[in-house]
Amino acid sequence: MTRSPRNLAAPIAALALALSVAGPAAAQEKVLNLYSARHYQTDEALYQNFTKATGIRINRVDADDAGVLARLKSEGAASPADVILLVDAARLWRAEVDGLFQPVRSRILEERIPAQLRGKDSGQGSAWFGFSTRARMIVYDKARVPKTDVDQYEKLAAPVNKGRVCTRSGSHPYNLSLFGAMLEHLGPEKTETWLKGVVDNMARAPKGGDTDQIKAVASGECAVAVTNSYYLARMMRSQAPADREVVEKIGAVFPNQADHGTHVNVAGGAVARHARNRDAAVQFLEYLSSTEAQGYFADGNNEWPAVIGTQLVNPALKALGSFKTETVPISVIGMNQVKVQQILDRVGYK
Repeated sequence: MTRSPRNLAAPIAALALALSVAGPAAAQEKVLNLYSARHYQTDEALYQNFTKATGIRINRVDADDAGVLARLKSEGAASPADVILLVDAARLWRAEVDGLFQPVRSRILEERIPAQLRGKDSGQGSAWFGFSTRARMIVYDKARVPKTDVDQYEKLAAPVNKGRVCTRSGSHPYNLSLFGAMLEHLGPEKTETWLKGVVDNMARAPKGGDTDQIKAVASGECAVAVTNSYYLARMMRSQAPADREVVEKIGAVFPNQADHGTHVNVAGGAVARHARNRDAAVQFLEYLSSTEAQGYFADGNNEWPAVIGTQLVNPALKALGSFKTETVPISVIGMNQVKVQQILDRVGYK
């Protein structure tokens, strides 16, 4: 597998040179150009096993979600991308709306990936497919905060949590997706009131990533935080004494189990609009829905598999347990994000 971080020219130039020198035999080599926003070390096994099983070599280009989409737009019809992997539902929806994907009709994907974890079916197939999910959980200081104070997202704004809350930036895609879902549950006015209450309850200004929020709760910098589940599961599985000490100090809850359920985000993939290796691209997406690949998502990166019935061996996911998820459509969350950002600006949520 060839990897080029944030630089497409190198792998494409190298491939062109190899073909010109090696002649017809090399020209028959099967190649898949992958633009990926996934930066997880454990995914290497996914790619390597796909190549072993199919003989299709993967050229991978890494960037974050925004970088991948910006590259696709700038390259236009000249883009060599075959498959796109993104780690945020709203970004998948945005790319679909912008016409950066092409629909895929696949019996395998349609049987294995639930309808709510796929893009809209245009009649020619879905534009994208989700392959793993992660929950937006609330963690809290067990010594200072009763679980009942944080068992709903709405309670992040409750008076009892004054001075307790810490989060990463409100404009981060993970939070924008959560807030977009809450806008659907609460409506615009109540969502603005809620987010203003969250800002008023902050122990410090938003900063850092989700792991930083977990550590801030354990250190006493704050008492309540929001995190994606796989960051917590990663620390639960860590053998580092510092991580184990953090985990022992915190509790975790799946919010809103008594009503609409916990917000989940999805990581997924799509065939690029101008893919030159379309058959290989579809084959790769189908591989990501396989039992083997779904196991890597779960055990390797602490994400919940998208395929129903996948057996979990991950001890952290087992320990976190099952939970009720919300059912707000991805398209609605995506459409709500502009309104959410405007609300964040008004309430001063940086």
